[in-house]
Amino acid sequence: MFRLSTHPFIPSHQEGRLDKEVLMVTALVLLNVSRDRVNEVAEELAEMKGISEVYSVAGRYDLAVVIRARDNDQLADLVTFHMLKVKGILASETLIAFRVHSRHDLEGMFSIGM
Repeated sequence: MFRLSTHPFIPSHQEGRLDKEVLMVTALVLLNVSRDRVNEVAEELAEMKGISEVYSVAGRYDLAVVIRARDNDQLADLVTFHMLKVKGILASETLIAFRVHSRHDLEGMFSIGM
């Protein structure tokens, strides 16, 4: 039987069931970047371990970065000691995810392959 978690997690499949949950910290980091460095910063960030996606966005921010880390310590290390040292990042705002609400993930969990 599948159960939905209130925390972001990566399921560990054993014998066709979700036996264990490996809890992960998911964060969105919104960045203001020098106009002449947006593409270079995005490419450099996309190569970093723990960063799963980098989006260029319209609005108050220039880039939105999705991070998946094993714990808060790894997240803090990645953001403060690696990410924010990239030349061209002017400011950041980090958002920690509590729950995932994704039609894609839910459909995949309950799909029987039809």
